[in-house]
Amino acid sequence: MRLLLATICFLVFCFTAPAQTKTKASTPPAPTTVSRPKLVVGIVIDQMRWDYLYRFYDRYAADGGFKRFLNQGFSCENTLIPYVPTITACGHTCIYTGSVPAIHGIVGNGWYDPIKQKNVYCTEDSTVATVGAAAGAPGSMSPFNMKVTTIGDELNLATNFRSKVIGIAVKDRGGILPAGHSANAAYWYDSRNGNWITSTYYMKELPKWVQDFNNQKLVDKYYGLGWNTLYPINTYVQSTEDDKPYEGKPLGAEQKAFPYDLKKFAGTNYGAICSTPYGNTMTVEMAKAAVTNEQLGADNITDMLTISFSSPDYIGHAWGPNSIEQEDDYLRLDKEIGGFFAFLDAKVGKGQWMVFLSADHAVAHVPGFSKEHKLPGGIAPAGRWLQDLSKILGEKYGNGKLITGNYNHQLYLNHPLIDSLKLDEEAVTKTIVQYLRRQPEVGQVFPLNELMEVPLTAKQRDMVANGYNQQLSGDIEVMLKSGYMEGSATGTTHSAWNPYDSHIPLLFYGWKVPVGKTNRETYMTDIAATLAAMLHVQMPSGCVGKVIEEVAK
Repeated sequence: MRLLLATICFLVFCFTAPAQTKTKASTPPAPTTVSRPKLVVGIVIDQMRWDYLYRFYDRYAADGGFKRFLNQGFSCENTLIPYVPTITACGHTCIYTGSVPAIHGIVGNGWYDPIKQKNVYCTEDSTVATVGAAAGAPGSMSPFNMKVTTIGDELNLATNFRSKVIGIAVKDRGGILPAGHSANAAYWYDSRNGNWITSTYYMKELPKWVQDFNNQKLVDKYYGLGWNTLYPINTYVQSTEDDKPYEGKPLGAEQKAFPYDLKKFAGTNYGAICSTPYGNTMTVEMAKAAVTNEQLGADNITDMLTISFSSPDYIGHAWGPNSIEQEDDYLRLDKEIGGFFAFLDAKVGKGQWMVFLSADHAVAHVPGFSKEHKLPGGIAPAGRWLQDLSKILGEKYGNGKLITGNYNHQLYLNHPLIDSLKLDEEAVTKTIVQYLRRQPEVGQVFPLNELMEVPLTAKQRDMVANGYNQQLSGDIEVMLKSGYMEGSATGTTHSAWNPYDSHIPLLFYGWKVPVGKTNRETYMTDIAATLAAMLHVQMPSGCVGKVIEEVAK
């Protein structure tokens, strides 16, 4: 019996051993660690139209940032913002949360809070104080008003807060909202004194390296350089001629064209730097200092640096997207980004870091430019509309103060006053809507509580719904006709659903990013979902985006 059992065991081993060996050989060994880059860099360009990638392509440097993205990275060519209003704070929040204003609560740069009955700035926080400068509003900021997590928060959760997450931007909202709630720091620029500051939400005092950076007073150094075109001005054939009557003059009424003398601002006006390409230069230098002194990407625990370039927005609002000023700004920014990539290659290591680039919004043509070239568009006289409505409501209902304000193309009704006067709110709303429908600049106007009943295209309806927050949004939506905007006779703005405001670049480069592009429709909300998949972390708590599979292979 023992001999029989031994024989059977031997035969079983002989037949099964090869199969087991084959199975083991075909199964790759389990990874010992989660595969992640050493550093993730998020770049948001404040006010970048998608078409800038190709409008200026021939003039971008071979070693610049944009050609490195387009030729060695992955481009999502048809990326859209899925909500209105297409405004700075909303865009920065959406990119890093994968969410929309209806969920994340940042419904504009500012809004009227119907519950608190006061105006609110997106990052204001009265419970914190300025760090790095005298007390005041520029530093009383935090991400408190953002009601969901960011991809940086989720990275911190995944590493038990061993990652470092830092946000940097000239604008406070561009530094604070991308960095998230659990960030180690967010820094922004104080135009009162030319220093980079933060708030007590993050720390009690500035790190020594930030103090040392501020002590260099780089802003005065840049002022000394002045601003002339990077190349001979007659080569800027993609832009209108210099000095158009519909362009703004943020550097002084007497400075109408290149070259711009900036020396007069040294030591006296620290805000003017924002309306020049040197605002981008200063931001890059601050980012390099953060990488070096905070040792970002120095070990195998993934860190994140969020950078927002604010100057393109200042320049674009004043001179417009077809100006020599904006073309020169982007040619210089291309070199700045390329230089920063070279710095990361040397500091963190080639292939050890990953970067994405997008924009918080795009921008419309200056109405004067559109008129000059027989394109649709113009100025919507919103101020006059409110004056007319005040008169109409006063005559019809005995009180002209039934509208508390106009924010983000939404009118807010004065509900307490309407209730106290025992007025029919539906009738008041109807009176306002009827007046606005008669205005030649208005495309659509409707009560937001009737959104699902109004005849809109599916895209328009979805974008309005995604931007509507029940606690914070207004009562009546005003959608202007294509090319029209609220504003003045000079400069331009953004906020509409139209592609000129909502079609933005989305580029990935670096660690495990394939080379290629897709023309299928992707959305701003997909960025955080894609990063979460690549980093093997949970997507942010309000994320509604989908993974861009072509990038996250």
